[in-house]
Amino acid sequence: MLGGTPIYILKEGTERESGKTAQYKNIAAAKAIADAVRSTLGPKGMDKMLVDSLGDVTITNDGVTILKEIDVVHPAAKMIVEIAKSQDQECGDGTTTAVVLAGELLTKAEELLEQNVHPTTITRGYDLAAKKSMEILESLGTKIDVNDEEMLKNIAITSMTGKSAGKSREYLADLVVKAVREVAEKEGDGYKVDLDNIKIEKKHGGSIEDTELIRGIILDKEKVHPGMPSRVKDAKIALINAALEIKKTEIDANIRISDPSQLQAFLDEEERMLRDMVQKIKDTGANVVFCQKGIDDMAQHFLAKEGIYAVRRVKKSDMEKLAKATGGNIVTTLDDLTADDLGHAGVVEERKIGDDEMTFVMECENPRAVSILVRGGTEHVVDEIERILNDALHTVAIALEDGKLTAGGGASAVELALQLRDYAASVGGREQLAIEAFADALEVVPKTLAENAGLDVIDVLIKLRKAHKDGNKYAGIDVYTGDIVDMRERNVVEPIRVGKQAIESATEVANMILRIDDIIAAKGESKSDNKGPKGGMDEEF
Repeated sequence: MLGGTPIYILKEGTERESGKTAQYKNIAAAKAIADAVRSTLGPKGMDKMLVDSLGDVTITNDGVTILKEIDVVHPAAKMIVEIAKSQDQECGDGTTTAVVLAGELLTKAEELLEQNVHPTTITRGYDLAAKKSMEILESLGTKIDVNDEEMLKNIAITSMTGKSAGKSREYLADLVVKAVREVAEKEGDGYKVDLDNIKIEKKHGGSIEDTELIRGIILDKEKVHPGMPSRVKDAKIALINAALEIKKTEIDANIRISDPSQLQAFLDEEERMLRDMVQKIKDTGANVVFCQKGIDDMAQHFLAKEGIYAVRRVKKSDMEKLAKATGGNIVTTLDDLTADDLGHAGVVEERKIGDDEMTFVMECENPRAVSILVRGGTEHVVDEIERILNDALHTVAIALEDGKLTAGGGASAVELALQLRDYAASVGGREQLAIEAFADALEVVPKTLAENAGLDVIDVLIKLRKAHKDGNKYAGIDVYTGDIVDMRERNVVEPIRVGKQAIESATEVANMILRIDDIIAAKGESKSDNKGPKGGMDEEF
């Protein structure tokens, strides 16, 4: 106010909240998101049914899938959704844990704010606690023998536990480990796994047990001509990124024909050119052709006569996978195709899966790309199995890359909390309060596991703390019996990166939200606000 006259700095209609009101509202929004997925955590977690604006239904208990489907508006809530996305990209698993942990960190911070602890003191304490947690996790981690298939299977099973895979977990875990080991490449002392080399193809029908691993590539394509063989053994495969058609000129051109003999000569020349193309392919010894572009009808006929199996308009990504699986080279002109460019597979065949014809390139010798054909009773089941397999593939891949694992079932969280409380006392000052709050927040993992299993949360937590105080670093909760057991003996294990990433991302986002003390939201403009020229000429054409 200046002499009784208000001075407007912000546009009329702009909403502004500052100080503790802004902090509490942000915390409330973040907690609401965490609470939305909290009930999905653990072996006894429940599923969510999500219906989008078009009426499409998704049934899942995968944290990131739930949060992606929800149309979140609040900016602080959006930041929590980003945690799940980054966790999913980095680890494939632990998305719900990361979100629930972020929500709990903010809940504990809210209690400190009420005690007038400054937000920057809390964030400094949280940073110290997160850094110390990384060190403790590293010391808790145990090395993985890359040749220990059983241990890798246990990692896959742990990531599938509580999801719709049910009794098929063992079977699917076996497929996952075989697929990852097939595409893993040695790099120095460790391994590198590119999961883009594992293609997942979905077809509903059959049961989950009908899901199979193909040592090669599945294409959702059929052969181009009914006269071609449906099965080719000892396949020699040409991968061509060129059209098996008559080239059109780059400039406009007219061909004038003045008598019928010239027309026939023109047609004969077209036929000869296509026959030559097919002959070039045959001369290399190829009996299977995968073409990234089109194949002319006449060329299809000649290929069928030669007994060559051909597929057209194959996606670029599939062509690259075929090259990795078969050992062939993709050629861009037919003139460059030689016998050395051909890939090899034991069998190439067309199979009818459900209502569709699909091409299976199988029994490749040393495939660096493989496929998993996912089957299930309904479309919703197949979609959920695909999500489960993606999570399991990621966890096994990062376990191979990092070579270290930690115990699940809340064991690592309770051990971290125990050691952080000792560490807090050594730090002192107000940061000690924040580190202790961080330790308390970590215990949300075993608390939620117990809660979702219908167990007494306080009893479980007391038993867990006692077991860890007695030196059992890997003691966790068996949600089926309520007993406190050694999680490594129960084979409940996860890659070390899952825990590290969850703690790092949850801490970073919690700190970012805590440091916000002012929210200035501009008024959204409606169409009526944009007044264009009269006469209805404000539309864009």
